[in-house]
Amino acid sequence: MSGPPDPEVGFLASTLARVHSFAFVGIEAVPVEVQVQISSGLPAFLVVGLADKAVGEARERVRAALTAMGLAVPPRRVLVNLAPADLLKEGSHFDLPIALALLSAMGVLPIEEVAGYAALGELSLDGTIAPVGGVLPAAIGASAQDLGLVCPAAQGGEAAWAGRIEVLAAPDLISIVNHFKGTQTLTSPAPPGVQEVAESPDLAEVKGMETARRALEIAAAGGHNLLLIGPPGAGKSMLAARLSGLLPSLTAEQALEVSMIHSLARMLEGGRLIMRPPFREPHHSASQAALAGGGNRALPGEISLAHNGVLFLDELPEFPRQALDALRQPMETGRTTVARAAAHVTYPARFQLVAAMNPCRCGYLGDGGRECGRAPRCGEEYQTRISGPLLDRIDLTVEVQPVAPSVLSRAAPGEASSLVAARVAAARERQLARNGETGRLNAAADPEKVAISAEARRFVEEAAERLGFSARGYTRVIRVARTIADLAQSGTVERLHAAEALRFRHRIPGRGMPGTAPGRQ
Repeated sequence: MSGPPDPEVGFLASTLARVHSFAFVGIEAVPVEVQVQISSGLPAFLVVGLADKAVGEARERVRAALTAMGLAVPPRRVLVNLAPADLLKEGSHFDLPIALALLSAMGVLPIEEVAGYAALGELSLDGTIAPVGGVLPAAIGASAQDLGLVCPAAQGGEAAWAGRIEVLAAPDLISIVNHFKGTQTLTSPAPPGVQEVAESPDLAEVKGMETARRALEIAAAGGHNLLLIGPPGAGKSMLAARLSGLLPSLTAEQALEVSMIHSLARMLEGGRLIMRPPFREPHHSASQAALAGGGNRALPGEISLAHNGVLFLDELPEFPRQALDALRQPMETGRTTVARAAAHVTYPARFQLVAAMNPCRCGYLGDGGRECGRAPRCGEEYQTRISGPLLDRIDLTVEVQPVAPSVLSRAAPGEASSLVAARVAAARERQLARNGETGRLNAAADPEKVAISAEARRFVEEAAERLGFSARGYTRVIRVARTIADLAQSGTVERLHAAEALRFRHRIPGRGMPGTAPGRQ
């Protein structure tokens, strides 16, 4: 690395330099032009263009970084404009483009050449460039504008996923100056590969529980929401942990979208793409903003981080009621919108909900020897923490009963995850072939387009009328029956498939059936 540039650089009485960058609205990288003008007047360093506090503080980080290079901000009027001015600019990633535009205006960097790049990165006081969120969507945005990208060295591989784009992954500010002066070359990094995930627990370890295992397979095949209910130690969390091992890998398009969300959240480890469906399991103390997204910068929440994957909520009634009800709309639309006074931010959130709960607070409702003295009222109060509309969106509900130790010791191992995963993959292929370009799984299929025999349809209609299903409940039974038919390699939903689907829409202990009208059984 060569020494600092010559501090005795000249600039005109009024010099204007431009560098591109991005603001993030959801996972979309919105182009922002960073303009720096140095003009005569009282010494000042101003940042305008609806910048938040982190962007305003960039002035001091840029000053310190230039000082570390042996330079100083000119004793003139320095005006930084972030255009468009009516778009909120948030985050420390504007440090680097402001510094590059300022160096261009000072004559240290060639103005025309630097204008062909977009940049993002946070500056340390010694001039090193720290990682920031959103490098992957920024690289894709730069590629769409035929721009190169300057980013932190640690995230060069992440930016390389954008394809044909020149990436300058710089460890510090002076290395960028040396690169443009020709005294140092920053080579384009290569994509670092895909993330390695820990091997999922095998379903073969689950003995007995045939009904729960069957529900897990149906949920995996069709992307259906699943609720497991049972006493403590019955194996609910054990079953849920094995779901990810039954799911096929993401498509290239899905992997890119999921990786972009994790990039914004600074969770893309080593810049490696996520090829396996994410499995998120937040603690029940999580707030509404943590689940649905929000906060000061409207970052993605757990439901977006679980996009194209699984959101596992253990101890479901212990989550705040408001946080759970915030899931209702995303479960239908596949996206979540964080509304703020300054902006409305939308994130993808097509997740598969898997939840587990005890039948009551003590966990032993229905067990005469261990249930508390407030039974059954304690169970009713505990279960009513979950709203009816949320329960109505759950396709499969299973009572998980504990297996006796004597049975466990003698039972043969269950069917391995690899065998079940093969059936799940075959069922999904049938769904994707049937749904064409929409790529929908059965959990989001149009019930009007489901091939169902007249006998099966009549059977479901009669059951829905007798049990008081909502229209949503009726639709979800049809969708689950379609998945069961796919697992059976049947082109048409028959009465047997519909009967099994109805079986999984059973009563919660101590409470009416999800999706039933009040007072009807």
